[in-house]
Amino acid sequence: MSNPIKSLLTLALMASAVGCSSGDPSASSKSGGADGSYTIGFLPKKKGISFFTSCAEGAKEAADELGNVELVYDGPTDGDPVGAAEMVSQWSLEGFDAIAVSADDPQILGTAMEKAQKKGVVTVSWDADTPKPSRSFFVNQATPEQIGNKLVDVLAEDIGKSGKVAIVSSSQTSSNQNTWIDFMKKRLAEYPDITLVGIEYPGEDQDRALETTRTLLKAHPDLKGIWGLSTVSFPAVAEAIRQADKADQVKATGISTPNLMREYIKDGTVGSAVLWNTKDLGYLTVYVAEGVLSGKLKPGASTFDAGRLGERKVEGDAVMLGDILVFTKDNIDDYNF
Repeated sequence: MSNPIKSLLTLALMASAVGCSSGDPSASSKSGGADGSYTIGFLPKKKGISFFTSCAEGAKEAADELGNVELVYDGPTDGDPVGAAEMVSQWSLEGFDAIAVSADDPQILGTAMEKAQKKGVVTVSWDADTPKPSRSFFVNQATPEQIGNKLVDVLAEDIGKSGKVAIVSSSQTSSNQNTWIDFMKKRLAEYPDITLVGIEYPGEDQDRALETTRTLLKAHPDLKGIWGLSTVSFPAVAEAIRQADKADQVKATGISTPNLMREYIKDGTVGSAVLWNTKDLGYLTVYVAEGVLSGKLKPGASTFDAGRLGERKVEGDAVMLGDILVFTKDNIDDYNF
């Protein structure tokens, strides 16, 4: 390589290094665009699922309320984490100021987010976390222990605290479901007469979740309870129980929006659904991303003012949404999301 060309390349690399951030996920505030606005990418595990559509509605509300955020909502329609990681890379190349990610595979998305940080992008995770070096804050709906305990306690009560139970989760790499399961197992130790007979991973595919539940019901004719751990798997669990006419024998609860579970709860196929306010989760995520960008939210904070949600607790690097909701026949019509 000639010396002039080598010198030009060296200068280019030096300029690139100066223009990039240090990669510190809690880097200081950014100035945004020329008009002081920020472009924030809001990435779900899988676009098109009602859970994430509801989160996106809350995210848009926050962006409109803040007035200095241009929100871009997009994600893989097949739930492919590689496709999601490619989107993170594309957004960072396009100069997005911040990217907020719900990760189906924390390692794949975390790697993409760390690369984005090196380009000066602020990264946060929401709903499903990524490794800590890959993001500044995690917007957490509730602690995994709270969610796991609530799921176990609700179903345990429904089945009389004894019998065989199973879990229909999401993908094997889904960080939030896997963490909930860990805490569910610990909580189950407090119910010695309940036996966990299987954990299934149909991914974010409702047809597979339906067939998986049918197989569980046939393989364990004395099954008394099933958890569905996503807004894809839980409706499929309920539908399989309904089709098998086993609502009196097999109880179910799980994670889902009230709109998806309303008919199953009202007709008695399932007794309850557990969740949080999904619109508020999206809303809080955009406030957190903007807060990091503008310097209003910094490492070490114990609270954060999040618009109409008021003051939210910050536990370490997790901003907490708040209460877990349990939807039953008595209250499900009070919610619409």
